[in-house]
Amino acid sequence: MSITINFKPKQVSKRLIGALSQRSRDVMTKRYGLGKDSEPMTLDAIGKTYGITRERVRQIENHALAVIRKSKQYFEEKPTFDEVEKIIHSLGGIVVEQDLLDYISTDASIQSHINFILVVGHPFNKIKEDEDFKHRWFIDSSLSEKVHEALRKLYATLKSEDLMSEPDIIKSFLGHLEDVSEKYKNEEIAKRWLALSKKIGKNTLGEWGKTESSNISTKGMRDYAYLVIRRHGSPIHFREVAKIITEVFKIKAHVATTHNELIKDPRFVLVGRGLYALSEWGYMSGVVKDVIKKLIEKYGPMTKQEVIQKVLKERYVKENTIVINLQNPKFFKKSKEGKYEIVK
Repeated sequence: MSITINFKPKQVSKRLIGALSQRSRDVMTKRYGLGKDSEPMTLDAIGKTYGITRERVRQIENHALAVIRKSKQYFEEKPTFDEVEKIIHSLGGIVVEQDLLDYISTDASIQSHINFILVVGHPFNKIKEDEDFKHRWFIDSSLSEKVHEALRKLYATLKSEDLMSEPDIIKSFLGHLEDVSEKYKNEEIAKRWLALSKKIGKNTLGEWGKTESSNISTKGMRDYAYLVIRRHGSPIHFREVAKIITEVFKIKAHVATTHNELIKDPRFVLVGRGLYALSEWGYMSGVVKDVIKKLIEKYGPMTKQEVIQKVLKERYVKENTIVINLQNPKFFKKSKEGKYEIVK
């Protein structure tokens, strides 16, 4: 959702490039998408148009910017620059470039003119995207570095499998911010600052974590199933998992395909007839026979009732199913003390 501004970006940029010679004006119009075509042209493309090198185009661009900044038109546009500066401050003092442009206008052609105003304006500083952060604009370099450092510290504290709610990630992030004005420490600005990072993000369910994690950058049915079961918080039937994936992620999840993916992935444990839980919840893997064996290995010989009680904590099955498995002489035997042991 864009805001109402008190200036007309296209008219402002037209007045600013009016300080240039015709050729420089043409180059800047192409370079920043200020004409009918709002798509900026590359240095190479502009160079081929005029039969000059890309480096020569860069020189013309840099000279044109210097001329504009010394011109009468530039100083007459101070109210425009002041208004844009206030907008950036209202968004936290440092903001993702696309978020800033979208906030002012969702019209791509107008965004090209806003971008030009940002490039020309003296209070505005841009840092190009790198492996850690997106393209961003800022006013105060000190604030900018503090936000960057807090995001680096936050990332360092996260484990690959971590998933955090939005309130929790904001609280953790703000805890890493040092010597930053309290006026910036609110939920809306915190989310805008979090959006600067390319390494921290949120999934469709609104949970935050490392973007390198499959919990955030979901790539297939298994990842979707994991998020669904985790949010459900208890064992759930694979048919229900497929249904929720379709509803929440807006992709068709076939029941058979979903079931097959759950079977293949060690993150999931079959704990009942069609019921799946997450292995990270502590459920033992394997069929009922395997579970009984693991329990006896862990706790030693047990009575029938003790075995039943412990298996029911691991599996959603009938007691009779446990008894039948327990009475299989190939795997278990009953001692003189009435306790079941594993057949060696």
